[in-house]
Amino acid sequence: MVFRSSAAICGALMAIAVSATVARSETSGVHSSVADAASGGAIVGAASTYNPFKPGKEEGGPSTASGERYDPEVWTAAIKTSLRQKFGGVQFGARPKFALVEAVGKKVIVKINDVGPLKPGRIIDLNERTMRHFDPGMDLGVIPDVTVTPLSGDDWTPGPVG
Repeated sequence: MVFRSSAAICGALMAIAVSATVARSETSGVHSSVADAASGGAIVGAASTYNPFKPGKEEGGPSTASGERYDPEVWTAAIKTSLRQKFGGVQFGARPKFALVEAVGKKVIVKINDVGPLKPGRIIDLNERTMRHFDPGMDLGVIPDVTVTPLSGDDWTPGPVG
């Protein structure tokens, strides 16, 4: 009798835990398990910010490696050129890839739509909106110890996770 009661309680607790997990993943707008979607090993290095827009030069900002216009208001980033293949070969006309960026206790999914020759030790350049997520006052300039994990698939919703 005690065993049946314990089993029933355990089953009820498991159902509640699963329900809460599913509800959290549905409301966050991202896959239920970002870790399960990692398509390759994580890369650790420094992140900096970039904004190639020069007023008057090109209406709407310059094109990125994927052919999209640079937009400082969306969750995007440029990966180091030597890491291009690890992130699905970011190239003109190809669908941008996605990555999970983790730093200073925060996580965000970004669309990798550009590449660039970054300074030594830097692995990713975050656009202005993404950098402000990690460094609201834009005081740091460079964030050390950033972990970037490529994500498989192309149906991700860029933005903060968790």
